[in-house]
Amino acid sequence: MRFSPLVDRLAGEGSNAWNIHYRAVADRRAGRDVIILSVGDPDFDTPAAITEATIAALRAGDTHYSDLLGLEELRAAIARRHQAKTGQATTEDNIAVMAGAQCGLFVSALCLLAPGDEVVVPEPMYVTYEATLQAPGAKIVRVAQRPENGFHLDPDDLAKAITRRTRAIYFATPCNPTGAMIPRATLERVADLARKHDLWVVSDEVYATLTFGQEHVSIGGLPGMAERTVTINSLSKSHAMTGWRMGWIVAPTQMIDHVHNLSMAMLYGLPTFLQRGALVALEQDLEEVETMRATYRRRRDIAAGRLNQIPGLRCLTPDAGMFMMLDVRGTGLTAGEFSTRLYDAQGVAVLDATAFGPSAVGHVRMSFVADDASLDDACRRIADFARSLPNIAA
Repeated sequence: MRFSPLVDRLAGEGSNAWNIHYRAVADRRAGRDVIILSVGDPDFDTPAAITEATIAALRAGDTHYSDLLGLEELRAAIARRHQAKTGQATTEDNIAVMAGAQCGLFVSALCLLAPGDEVVVPEPMYVTYEATLQAPGAKIVRVAQRPENGFHLDPDDLAKAITRRTRAIYFATPCNPTGAMIPRATLERVADLARKHDLWVVSDEVYATLTFGQEHVSIGGLPGMAERTVTINSLSKSHAMTGWRMGWIVAPTQMIDHVHNLSMAMLYGLPTFLQRGALVALEQDLEEVETMRATYRRRRDIAAGRLNQIPGLRCLTPDAGMFMMLDVRGTGLTAGEFSTRLYDAQGVAVLDATAFGPSAVGHVRMSFVADDASLDDACRRIADFARSLPNIAA
């Protein structure tokens, strides 16, 4: 039987990136002693106040259809939060609640892009961007962010990638997988390019609350950018709510009208009881959120301190988030060989970062979503594996 050409556009190098993670999950279920550092699923529980509000709503029978774009009070809370953090004038009419940030990215691509459009994307980039942007038939134009520059964006490289076919610029700040943030001066250059070439900008900001001392700047808050910027965010990482699938889009009202129509066809709104919990997350200053951010920073410092002492390995200390890029080129192995052999020998799952883009060749991505004891054990196992290699032993 014949399938749509869409299925080929949804496949690609990025779709295979999770194979080692799936293997590790299966092995853990079978009882094997493994440490999974291959995914960004927080090891914290969702704050209790959020869970209790959700349970209360469920018990009260709040199980009917929601507004397609989300409860009005939730959209208003998201708008207040976004405006307070970014300075961008925002109302509930600029908000669409989505089933996680990934849904927001996909919906945005379908609303903004057409077959043949070019989308400029700094890489390394999150692996789902490939399928997300190719789904509507757009072409990804990759802009290398080099490891010797800490995987930070050079706006001159971005400018060179823009052509008459360019429709949009997509990026994440902070970035997954690198943890690098785009500073204000660079974002101002990106904004200049967007205005000059009449481009959309889609800014993925799901790690914006997990920063380690640097200022987070949202490009939608810069002058003249609100009308051409789509900001994607969620509660998945900030509030340990990955399984809730609670994210949103901030965009011009005309874009939100199109999102409404698309949501009617594919999503038809999120469960209202989940939205009641999200409302608590947005309206209450929960101490667990700061505890998580501080914990990730401590784990980053522990892992970097341990692994940077190992010959053949070099950590690129992230500015934010729950991931770190580990340069393994000094081991004499490719990143794929390193991740596979590490797992076979020591049961530690990390991702070959090559799937995030050619700039990441020779690097693996490891997360901090393990308790301190497990992370310390993982670092020991990685060290033991690295020291067993002929290149290192010699």
